[in-house]
Amino acid sequence: MYDDNSESGPKGTFETYKAEGDTLYKQGEYRKAIESYSTALELQATDKNCLVARSKCHLQLGDTEKALQDAQASLSEDTSFHKGLFQKAEALYCRGDFEMALVFYHRGHKLRPELQEFRLGIQKAQEAIDNSVGSPSKVKLTKEGDLSFFAKQDEKLKTKKPGYGSYSKPTTKAQSTARKEVPKSATSERTVKQLLGELYGDKVYLENLLKENDPTKQAGNEIYNIATDGLQFLNNRIDFWRQQKPMYARKREKMEQNRRRAAGGKGGNYNQYVIRELEKIDTAQAEGKFEDSLKMSQKCLRTVEGWPEDAVSNYNEVLANLHSAMGNAYLELAQYDNALQSHNKDLDIAQKDDSEVLKSRALDNLGRVYARSGRYQDAVNVWEDKVPLSKSALESTWLFHEIGRCYLEMGKFAEAKDYGEKSMAAAEESKDDVWRLNSSVLVAQAEVRLGDHQAAVESFERSLDMAKVQGDEAAEAAIKKALEDVNAKIVKGLKGDEEEEEVAKKEGEEEKATDEDTQKDENEPDRPKDENEPDENKDEPAPEPVAEQEEES
Repeated sequence: MYDDNSESGPKGTFETYKAEGDTLYKQGEYRKAIESYSTALELQATDKNCLVARSKCHLQLGDTEKALQDAQASLSEDTSFHKGLFQKAEALYCRGDFEMALVFYHRGHKLRPELQEFRLGIQKAQEAIDNSVGSPSKVKLTKEGDLSFFAKQDEKLKTKKPGYGSYSKPTTKAQSTARKEVPKSATSERTVKQLLGELYGDKVYLENLLKENDPTKQAGNEIYNIATDGLQFLNNRIDFWRQQKPMYARKREKMEQNRRRAAGGKGGNYNQYVIRELEKIDTAQAEGKFEDSLKMSQKCLRTVEGWPEDAVSNYNEVLANLHSAMGNAYLELAQYDNALQSHNKDLDIAQKDDSEVLKSRALDNLGRVYARSGRYQDAVNVWEDKVPLSKSALESTWLFHEIGRCYLEMGKFAEAKDYGEKSMAAAEESKDDVWRLNSSVLVAQAEVRLGDHQAAVESFERSLDMAKVQGDEAAEAAIKKALEDVNAKIVKGLKGDEEEEEVAKKEGEEEKATDEDTQKDENEPDRPKDENEPDENKDEPAPEPVAEQEEES
């Protein structure tokens, strides 16, 4: 990365090291990615996105403690940062702390209800809790029992408590440097094999390595400790997976599956079936397979509608999610009428259940359908109904931006600029650089349409600086082109003004010359009249007839 002994520290920029870490993470080089993120954090220690990225790497390596530390650090300045909340929930879940994970999944879902990962996190955490402690409906509390357990515990504490003046053997240095004990699992080998799956071969290999290794030598001792750490990690995984879904829960689920299969059902657990199908639907949409997603949604909807309402705890929410998924698929397939129908059903369920979360999502999706189909005023009406339901500044910034875009398309440029400025203010509050850029460009576009070219240049220049900082080359190129167009309009306007001034000046000079000539004629004095000069104002005598002239002669 860079020379640790150098006093100048990292040689590159924060964005460079973070981008390097992102690339390494995608390639699966998690340890190297951690190094890059750590270097970037030396430059900007409180960058929450970088902390979340490093937390993901620690989680991939199985270090849940460090993953949790980074996730918590990302929330130190902004407790509503949804990426940090999700990463903290994931770290808690992987550590086996399902109850606290569920708390943070719910907290994130409340802030960003449109994100699928929080909903899926809630469902998987609840499922893990049910598998660990049993379903509440199957747990029966009774008054039978005694307190002998606590009495026995007290007896043990009494026997272990040293008396006054007692002597305990001090710990020697040799004891502190002793080899690590080989971890042993209390679980039966058959259960371990089922829980570990493909990793069971690794466990056998490490155990054989310990048997064949000579721990008395220095190199052998190092290998011994490494193998022991590996076995300890696998044992921790066994305990975690056993808590997440114990063997009795697996057996019960298998028996239930067989019973449902014999009865023509869709699986041993209603919730598991719903989660599995929703994940398939989300994956298909993420991969652009919208027709497949639509078919799976329709099939799942028919199945769920055939269940009793008490089959799942959130029956109406499941129906709403399926209608929403169908509406999104119809939208991408350009079937706007069907998309509106599905999202309106989603909205109806939300209003019946009085759920602000579902209503907010339905209004958002309806607005997108209206905007995509060119019905901008309808989109504005729907999105303005959603504004009071916004739960965060980040949600407000993209909502204001979309409303402003619709006004821009309708030719209402003053309203577009107003909503662009609202979006920019919300982006500043949420400290989201991407939406700062988007809202700034929207304001600039509205100013161009309003004819305020100088203000548009300033807005575009501000947007260009943001694009350079973010490294968005496509946005940078588009903004430069827009700046050239605006400057060309300014130059053309200046030339037009100069031409108009030149024409006006020329006309003024001609008019002035005409006025001077007229004034000269009026001021010229009368000259004496010549006697031989005919009087233009006197009538000449008419010529005499030819006959009279001859008689006189």
